Amino acid sequence: MHIFAIANQKGGVGKTTTAVNLAAALAMSGQRTLLVDLDPQGNATMGSGVEKRDLKASVYQVLLQMATLESARKRSPQGNYDVLPANRDLAGAEVELVDLDLREMRLKGALTQHKDDYDFVLIDCPPSLSMLTLNGLCAAHGVIIPMQCEYYALEGLSDLVNTIKKVHANLNRDLKIIGLLRVMFDPRNTLSNQVSDQLVQHFGDKVFKTLVPRNVRLAEAPSYGVPGVLFDKAAKGAQAYMTFAAELIERVNSWKEAA
Repeated sequence: MHIFAIANQKGGVGKTTTAVNLAAALAMSGQRTLLVDLDPQGNATMGSGVEKRDLKASVYQVLLQMATLESARKRSPQGNYDVLPANRDLAGAEVELVDLDLREMRLKGALTQHKDDYDFVLIDCPPSLSMLTLNGLCAAHGVIIPMQCEYYALEGLSDLVNTIKKVHANLNRDLKIIGLLRVMFDPRNTLSNQVSDQLVQHFGDKVFKTLVPRNVRLAEAPSYGVPGVLFDKAAKGAQAYMTFAAELIERVNSWKEAA
């Protein structure tokens, strides 16, 4: 089971879009996939077609050990993957986790019991360094960083890399950066191309080859509760996420061969 946190401390960079579409693309490629929604807004839950208002149990209850992952997970109606959903209850978890034992390891504990159920677990982290994000980073083997190719994105990236280093040093020795995914990419924009080149120079093969273009169909899909890769399979954005899933599977398989 490969557990990847999808994280970026900057908001609005396409984390949830990446999490939902990658989960659906992996499932379409025959991978048993679980998407964990760690954001109290519950956007990944809704984008997967799961109604967050009807939940009897969510990731909130799992973190506080009031419910099992088995009882809380839902099936994405069209995505063919499982979702550990979130709703507004999760906002309260920040405060409630502070006084608990092993507060950073709650999600890891829940996932460990299901290590034979899934090939991939994707964790959609909130856009801040909170107790929830920390749970995601402590449970993960690696981080996928979606980012826009713009100046401010580079600033936020150095903060995130430092955070990952600290978590690696103090809480999770397995944690590493799996790769950077360039999203909302516009090849006509000179700055986009410059930032993209800088990323490749600095991070080398840590930058995924796939480029996800800015795409209206991807943006429309969540309002229908359908992942973009299923909403319009012919859209450039949908095809980019299918390519990205294939690239990620290939990268994971190359580790196995190297080991």
